[in-house]
Order: sequence, then C-alpha cells, then structure tokens
Amino acid sequence: MPTVLRIRGYRFFFFSLEGLEPPHIHVEHAERVAKFWLDPVALSRSHGFRRGELTELQVMIEEHQPLMLEKWYEYFGS
Repeated sequence: MPTVLRIRGYRFFFFSLEGLEPPHIHVEHAERVAKFWLDPVALSRSHGFRRGELTELQVMIEEHQPLMLEKWYEYFGS
C-alpha cells in the first residue's frame, strides 16, 4: 500500500494491485475510509466520514491532485 501523503492524521494511499482502475486515492483516518477518483476529483465511496469531512477531504485532494496523479502514474505507469 504505497502512501502518497499524510495530512492532519489522514493517510492518502492506493493499493498496489489497483492499476487497472482509473486513477484514484484511498483515504483513511482511524476506522473511517473513503475512495476518491482523481480525474476529475469525485467521491467514489466512503464509510464513517461525515459530509463535512468528505468536503474537506475533496478540497485537500484537489489541492494535491497533481502530486497524487504523478505518484499514481509513477507507480502504475501511463
């Protein structure tokens, strides 16, 4: 599970066998998890996060989208 970024207790990562799916990022914090598509940034699914947290996470992902896409393609190839 390559970790791309850690911000304020949130861990942004992807699973090493997910390269056949479109670019996306998983987020976890304690027992809460979510998955966001990266291009365009959109929520795929979540468990345990409140709506306000998901909005905050989407903003963080949008701010770091270039880095996350770079790491995705660096790991899985284009």
